[in-house]
Amino acid sequence: MTDSVSFRLGVLGSGEGSNFVAIAGACQDGTLPASVAVVLSDVEGAAILQRANEAGVACAHIAPGKFRTKLDEAAEAAYIKALNDAEVDLVVLAGFMRILKGEFLRAFEGRVVNVHPSLLPAFPGLEAWKQALDHGVKVTGATVHFVDQGVDNGAIIAQETVPVLDDDTPEILHERIHSAEHRLYPEAIGAIARGEIALRGRRTMRVGR
Repeated sequence: MTDSVSFRLGVLGSGEGSNFVAIAGACQDGTLPASVAVVLSDVEGAAILQRANEAGVACAHIAPGKFRTKLDEAAEAAYIKALNDAEVDLVVLAGFMRILKGEFLRAFEGRVVNVHPSLLPAFPGLEAWKQALDHGVKVTGATVHFVDQGVDNGAIIAQETVPVLDDDTPEILHERIHSAEHRLYPEAIGAIARGEIALRGRRTMRVGR
């Protein structure tokens, strides 16, 4: 699993898809040794689906079902089937606004990653950049982590710091964190694709470099 043909990514997103664009670009220029096999969204007409279509990547909307914050049983099964049909090696969450639990995480155990706009474990949950501003911290950032049954709780793979400036607004700080995510996420996924990430308890280690 060391080239763009053999290591396949399944991307899940609900919104604009800027991290998908960064990941797809890194795949295309060869800095990320993988390919995006499929993009799935819980939001019909989401921009990430349009961006995937423009990039020539297979994509689909799969309705999330009756719950507001998670997939119902039928939707969960549909997502699992679509990802298995695409033969993905890694599930990449890129602004996917549904909590994944149970059967989904069992189906892709140790193979689901997410990027979060803070230096976890600080400021988990929604609007982490606003939490950072409200708390008055001087440094925040972005975190790539494995996904487990907790919310923003899985083992940390990589982090990048972002300074909080005196004149920052939530929007300005969020944009700067986004820029960090666009650098950090493809690099972390590339390390996984190259077999450089080992999980030992709650810690990840770089190996084979």
